[in-house]
Amino acid sequence: MKRLIIVFIFLALIFLGANFWWQKASAPAAKQGSWVSFVIPKGSSAGQIANLLAQKKLIKSPLAFKIYIQLTGQAEKIQTGEYRLSPTLSLVEIVTLFTKGPVEVWVTIPEGLRREQVVERFIKGLDKQGQEAEEFRSSFLSLSTELEGFLFPDTYLFPKSASASAVIQKMTKTFEKKTAQFNEKALANRPIDSLKEAVILASIIERESFSDQERPIIAGILFNRLEIGMGLQADATVQYAVASRNCRAKIDCNWWPVLTKADMKIDSLFNTYKYRGLPPRAIASPGLSSIKAVFYPKATDYLYYLHDKKGQIRYAKTFEEHKQNIARYLR
Repeated sequence: MKRLIIVFIFLALIFLGANFWWQKASAPAAKQGSWVSFVIPKGSSAGQIANLLAQKKLIKSPLAFKIYIQLTGQAEKIQTGEYRLSPTLSLVEIVTLFTKGPVEVWVTIPEGLRREQVVERFIKGLDKQGQEAEEFRSSFLSLSTELEGFLFPDTYLFPKSASASAVIQKMTKTFEKKTAQFNEKALANRPIDSLKEAVILASIIERESFSDQERPIIAGILFNRLEIGMGLQADATVQYAVASRNCRAKIDCNWWPVLTKADMKIDSLFNTYKYRGLPPRAIASPGLSSIKAVFYPKATDYLYYLHDKKGQIRYAKTFEEHKQNIARYLR
């Protein structure tokens, strides 16, 4: 009996000690303090979030934060984005805010999307619904008519209430910032001479390539074609033309269709098999590596390329060699 009493007292002391520690560790970090912005980056672990909170003096104990969200099952419910927090909030109140959702959310726009795909990413990411979604879509497509290729693909942080014009403004400013390193003088003695034309070519390279290593070589090939007056003959531009014809007024559509023989005959200035030179505008949002490839292409004697069934690129200097590659790798 005496041993049981000792054990009970020991356990009681542990419980009281743990409770005392928890009360102190989970209490507000300060009695006074202003509201500040706190951003949870995409892919952050519980430990990283706890350390960030401690660094900004918003919680007292990173360990208490990690223990609490694990024991209560809140770890998987925390959403990335931007929050407004105060050091006067308790640890429990902060976690509650994290599970309710941020005031600003992350939206990722990958390379190689058309405007029509970009806007749907924002509608989903910003959780636009019903009439709000329709108005956002209509406004975005109307305001970005001449901006295909200049809506820079990146990961953005926006409030859910963001307007289409605010989104477009931020994307185009990001484009300006990211491409400021490129000087149009680098285009001297090439068949293109402006940033707009560089973006058009970069958008084609983005859709025609599978890796950063390929892009400077494909850029060199396309420059070779332009210099000798040969058509660019890029399937991606035909896909753009076909989808633009077939997907009018449609939201859920295949914007990059597998081409048929009939598709290859479409009468469109974007059909670079039918019309020589650059198409009227970009066909998608190129990434930085595709833009860089235009400004710094790799000199090559190749005129043709294709990707085999495994995605490996095959080059050829003559049309005869190209036909052999088609027979060998695609048939």
